[in-house]
Amino acid sequence: MYMKRIVFIMAFVALSVSAAVAQRVAYVDSEYILRHIPEYVSAQKQLDDLSTNWQEEVDKQYGEIEKLYKAYQNDQVLLNDDMRKRREDEIVNKERQVKEFQRQKFGFEGDLYKERLRLVKPVQDRVAKAIQDVANAQGLDLILDKGSEVTFLYANPKLDKSNDIITKLGFKADPSLVN
Repeated sequence: MYMKRIVFIMAFVALSVSAAVAQRVAYVDSEYILRHIPEYVSAQKQLDDLSTNWQEEVDKQYGEIEKLYKAYQNDQVLLNDDMRKRREDEIVNKERQVKEFQRQKFGFEGDLYKERLRLVKPVQDRVAKAIQDVANAQGLDLILDKGSEVTFLYANPKLDKSNDIITKLGFKADPSLVN
């Protein structure tokens, strides 16, 4: 049983390797391509600025909560139970508001995510279309992305079609932007 399994796995690997050799494969570096598109660079800057502004607001609000808490700690011995409870509630409510603000801005499908979709998705769609066009024009079966989760132990530079994609998008490749 064990031997049959090993033989099956070896046969599968051999078939996979021979099928992969028969395919025409290339790769692109999507990060490199995107750095050549001024619209993307501008969108990224806008998103970074927006994120920084919102994070500064969050930090400012947490600073205010910290001041309220320190003042509460200093005054705690002087406060009666009712006053203590009101101050604690005020701090807890402010903290809840800041967390809600953070969730609205940075959370899953928050404002930053929506803004990223609005600004970046059209550029990514154009790049995807250009990649598909280059693959069809050059008879490629598979294009991998060097800039994503795929790990390349070695990549022949002749297979890199990033500059073809940049040209297809109507931009000029800049060798200084290479990773």
